[in-house]
This record gives sequence, structure tokens and C-alpha cells, in this order.
Amino acid sequence: MSNTADSGQSSNQSAGSDDGTNNGTTHFGYEQVSPAEKTRRVGQVFHSVANRYDVMNDLISLGTHRVIKRMTVELSGVRPGHCVLDLAGGTGDFSMRFAPIVGDSGQVVLADINDSMLKVGRDRLIDRGITGNVQISQVNAEALPFADETFDCIVIAYGLRNVTDKNKALRSMYRTLKPGGRALVLEFSKPVNPLLGKAYDAFSTLWPVAGKVVTGDSESYKYLVESIRMHPDQDTLKNMMEDAGFSNCRYHNLIGGVSAIHVGYKRAS
Repeated sequence: MSNTADSGQSSNQSAGSDDGTNNGTTHFGYEQVSPAEKTRRVGQVFHSVANRYDVMNDLISLGTHRVIKRMTVELSGVRPGHCVLDLAGGTGDFSMRFAPIVGDSGQVVLADINDSMLKVGRDRLIDRGITGNVQISQVNAEALPFADETFDCIVIAYGLRNVTDKNKALRSMYRTLKPGGRALVLEFSKPVNPLLGKAYDAFSTLWPVAGKVVTGDSESYKYLVESIRMHPDQDTLKNMMEDAGFSNCRYHNLIGGVSAIHVGYKRAS
């Protein structure tokens, strides 16, 4: 299901965009808009889909997101007593996985910029009796309101592509990691096999239709498809993490590159 790579993205894949900013604008799907407009419109997307977000995840991933998230937790190296930031954590899937691991001596911060998603995540955590070691925090990933060297691990899952300035977010993540800590970026990526890429593109065109049926909102899932296609490829994102200060960066392709987990470390003092 996965393979690990340090570099060498298949030559038949485009290099991908970098942060997406260009002369004071950025992309919202295929559109070029102002940074403020992207932030506003991304907020609308997640306000719209929050209550059915997890149902749609199962549909569009055919259930594979559960296995992928389990692999991400295994790669995190999180242990009892650790402090973990679940960034862009939305409905709390990772927070629910990390809370039992860090235990009473550790802490998980479920953080997202979108209050509708956080409300769903908070309710899910309460329903499962997970409250003692999880803090809920509404934050902007580009300017994390945490002290330097706070977290042993930061995970951002399927959220980086929605951030207006990805480079700022990566630098903010690096600042708030403890020396020796690691960051994991789980994101849709670029299939390494052209045939798989074509099949994936065809399948993803169905997502807006499913979004209309399940959530009553096709436009948000049209944006989802476009945002995936505009997201940096594996090697570009690896380079962005290195530029932000991370060392020993690598990525693990999942489902032939449909998704990838990028891992980077903060140098120990």
C-alpha cells in the first residue's frame, strides 16, 4: 500500500505548484483570488460540510482513510506524556487516536481555524468520553498562538492544501516543535502511475455529485477536487518542508501516491 521515497518523483508527473501565491494572489481551486478571499471561501466550504464531513470521507476514500490514519499514527512516534498538536484537526479523528496514547500525563490540542468543524470534533470527543487530556483551540495555522518548542509532534491531515500561505504554516509548525520533535503532513498527492492517475481523476469527478446527494453541496466538493490537483507534488512539498527548517524529510506514498505522508524533524539542540 505504501512506499517510502526521499526524492525521485516519477518523471511523468508535473512538478506541481509551490505555495500557490503569485503577485499578491493565491489559488482557490483553479481560481486566482486574494489571500483574504481564499480564507473566507475556504471557511464557507467547511462550514457547509462540517456535519457530514466524516460520511463523505468514507465515501470518497472508499474507507481507506481509516487505514491511512492508522499508518500516520504509527509513524508519529507519539508516546505517553507527549504533547501533540492535531492541526486542522476538524472533527477530531486524530485527537481520538492520540489521546489514549499520550495518557493522563500528556496532552492533545485539537486545533482548527473553522469553528463549525471544531464543534463537531468537540461533540465527538465528549460522546466518546475523551475530555481530560484534550484541549480545543481555534487557530490559524500560519500564526500558531503557542510558545516556541511546545509540541513533541504536530500532525496536519488533509488540511495543508487549504491553508492560504503554506510556507508560513510550515514555519509556524517548526517554531512550535520541540527539538527532536517531528511533524507529519498527510495530504492527497500525485499518483506515480499514469494509469492510476487517470482512474483517480475519473473517480474524483464523481465527488461533487456525491457531495450534492450527501451534504446538499456540490460546489464544496468541486473545490476539493480542484484543490487536490493544485496541491504541490511529493518532492515539491518535501522541499518546502526543508526550506521551513525541517531535517531528515521523507515521504511515504500511499495507494500509489494518491495520498502521501511527509515526515520532517526539528533538529535537536
